[in-house]
Amino acid sequence: MSAQRRSSRREASKAAEVLRDPGASGREKSLAASVLSQVRANAQTSPEMADMAAKVLDNPNASATAQSLAGSVLTQTPRSPR
Repeated sequence: MSAQRRSSRREASKAAEVLRDPGASGREKSLAASVLSQVRANAQTSPEMADMAAKVLDNPNASATAQSLAGSVLTQTPRSPR
């Protein structure tokens, strides 16, 4: 089953801000780029990006922005059959 979600405008705006922020980490910029790539297309998150997003959510020191972007990325991850 493929994910049929798209990134919201709010998440896309947040992602664009991160990409313009010279102080944003590489991980935040990767997550932001993934969010933006899924704004207008029914794209799916790659397993590598899903793994990165999961690690961000598990990290208590990750910024609120990074965690929000990670959550958005994970909503685009294909669900595995049960």
